[in-house]
Amino acid sequence: MTQPTTLATELLGHPPGTRLLLLNCDDFGLNEDVNLAVVEAIEHGVAASCSLMTGCPGSAHALRLLRERPGLPFGIHLTLVCDTDEPGHRWGPVAPAAAVPSLLDPAGRLLPATPEGRARLLARAQAAEVEREFRAQIEAATGPGPHPTHLDFHCLADAGRPDLLDLALALGAEYGLAVRIWLAPALERLRARGLPVVDHPFLDSFSVPLDDKPAHYARLLAALPPGLTEWAVHPSLATPATRPGDGGWRVRRSDYVFLLAPRTRELLAEHGVTVTDYRPLQSCWARAAASGTASDGTSRTASYAVSDTVSDAASSASESFKTAAPAPPTVES
Repeated sequence: MTQPTTLATELLGHPPGTRLLLLNCDDFGLNEDVNLAVVEAIEHGVAASCSLMTGCPGSAHALRLLRERPGLPFGIHLTLVCDTDEPGHRWGPVAPAAAVPSLLDPAGRLLPATPEGRARLLARAQAAEVEREFRAQIEAATGPGPHPTHLDFHCLADAGRPDLLDLALALGAEYGLAVRIWLAPALERLRARGLPVVDHPFLDSFSVPLDDKPAHYARLLAALPPGLTEWAVHPSLATPATRPGDGGWRVRRSDYVFLLAPRTRELLAEHGVTVTDYRPLQSCWARAAASGTASDGTSRTASYAVSDTVSDAASSASESFKTAAPAPPTVES
């Protein structure tokens, strides 16, 4: 990844040298074990926000938890594939199946999140149908109550295809949301337009070695460079007994333990790391969307392309945020 000339932390109003960690819990809504662990990790641990899968079996429970906690930051985990074979827990689209046939298998379910399943999806997915599904997933969580802060993608980095990423960026602009970006081509385009995106490689906790995982996380925190870094973690209360079909239970359970451990809070403070959620980024991205309205004053919809993003999108970002205190670590809002 090319080192940006202006760090996202500076666009967000932080002084040079700030180590900012966007610590987000993915897969909220997958099941109740994930939901309860995510809420606990944010309210009593060091996580800052989460991403909701509105089409999964646990989504109604997750939405109820959000309504009970209107200050809990969350985004929408846009989901085009299913990554579980747990009995009774396979899921389909949020939009009517008849409206999104190119996204589904013969049984009307989303394709599996295997390499083959993702390749098949991306080869056949019709952009208009992806828009219908993305909109349905967003609308499922944007009624009365808390409003999401961002969009990100389940098992498809940067939506998996450039046109689908442009679609998500358009929807983010329409709904006033930031969008998680991982990969160099889009990062460079959005940086050039003044939008805050991660400065350093993205970490997905499923890529972290399970052996001696706490020590691995500790080394990463000690080496965290100045600028904005994002970690997507996956906490759950799951055990082999409670979730026999969840092949990733060790990843999820160990993330849960790490996020709640007192030592983790100490490490953040020792290394001067500030934990944040997507709200500061959302403010900048929403200002960009507002300044990019059509000439007749109406809001743009999915025809809004990334190339239309205003080049000085974040120039008005004047709100400053606290840097990490000696103890405990700061969590931005």
